Formats: sequence, C-alpha cells, structure tokens
Amino acid sequence: MKEKLQRINLHKVPNHIAIIMDGNGRWAKGKGMQRVFGHKNALTAIRESADTASELGVKYLTLYAFSTENWNRPKLEVDALMSLLVNTLKKELPEFQRKNVKINAIGNLTSLPKNAQKVLTKVINETQDNTKITLTFALSYGSREEIVNAIKNISKKVVNNNLDIEKIDEKIINNHLYTFNLPDVDFMIRTSGEQRISNFLLWQMAYAELYFTDVLWPDFRKEHLFDAIIDYQNRERRFGKTSEQIETDE
Repeated sequence: MKEKLQRINLHKVPNHIAIIMDGNGRWAKGKGMQRVFGHKNALTAIRESADTASELGVKYLTLYAFSTENWNRPKLEVDALMSLLVNTLKKELPEFQRKNVKINAIGNLTSLPKNAQKVLTKVINETQDNTKITLTFALSYGSREEIVNAIKNISKKVVNNNLDIEKIDEKIINNHLYTFNLPDVDFMIRTSGEQRISNFLLWQMAYAELYFTDVLWPDFRKEHLFDAIIDYQNRERRFGKTSEQIETDE
C-alpha cells in the first residue's frame, strides 16, 4: 500500500473524480444473499473512497448512487435504498463535519421520498461551509433528462426575451445543468467490469479519462483507488492537442 502511495504524484491528482458504483447485486448474489445486502455492504467502499480521495487532495468526488432508471427496480429494493440513504446521511453527518466534507446532490431530487428530501437538505445545509472535499451524490439522476431540462429552461428564457439566442454558449448550458456548481469530470471510474457510462454526466465527461475495473463495488478499497489514480497519471491528457503541443505548454 505504501509503495503504491509513493507512486502517486500528489500535485497531479484528478480535481474531480466520478464513480459508477456497480456490482452490489452481483456481490450479494455471490454470497447467496438478496441485492439489498450488497447495497448495505457498499457503505464501507463509499467511506474509504471519500476518505482516500480527500487525503490525496481530490477536491470533488461524485458518486452515481441512484439513476432515473433505478426507479424501475422492484419496489422492495427501491424502498430499501431510500431507507438506507436516509439512515446513512443521519449517521454520517457528524463524520462529514469532523472530516470537513461538503455534501452536495444532483438529479431530480423532488422525485425522492419527502423524508429523504428533508434529511438530504439538512445535511447539505449543515455542511455547506466545509472545504476539504465536495462529495456529491447523484440521486434520481439521468444525464439525458438533465440536458433536456436545461434546453427547456434556456428556451423559456429565449422566448421571454430574457436571453439572446446568440448568447447561448457552453457556459450558459453549464449554468443550467444540475452540476452548475461543479467543475468538469477529470476521471471516471466504473467498478464490476462493465464498460459503459450508463447515462452518467454525459456533458461533464466530455474529456474525462475512463477507467474500468473488475472489482465489485462492495470490495472497492483504498488500494483500488490508488491503482486507478496511478493509471490516470500514466496517461497523457491532450484535450484535442498533439503531444508536442502539450510538451510546449508545460
């Protein structure tokens, strides 16, 4: 573990990491348990990933916790996930404060149960002045829905003469997304071996580096995040430029 940490350049860690936490159900099934068992045992991975990212100097960590498509899962599982969300936020609030973690949430939050909305709002408000790392939970989130909503809201402003259509640019679009207060994603990690981005931060990941690991999310630990960041730092991020241009810029 120490050797891996020494291989990480702390001056070049990703500013914003996004994680698709996949594999809870398969992990539980492999142990002869129901899917909910996997979700409950995923909390350790969340804590360890957030703590490790914070220790390394990552400023933003966004976790894909519940997608718009997840509402189609069995009601028992959905209810258990919402209950887990509420209980976890309540329990972890003192730790968020102690560790200087700012909590944020993106998605169609009004679709969450009232109790979940209430607790989430409380935790967001009480941690809003924390500065070590911003931990964002994507809840009832779908990137296509997010972009559609942004287009609708921008269009309304144009129709009402509150916005000149010629003034619409990337900044205007960014300001109408759920992530208006977050920077673009630098690095996306997906666990469980699946290699797709599943309607997650499509706009925000335009130039993100993608990393896929076979590790199931409940088993994801500090060493796995180290491996991912080492891989990230061995890549050349060109943003459309040539290698020669990158060397000149440096």
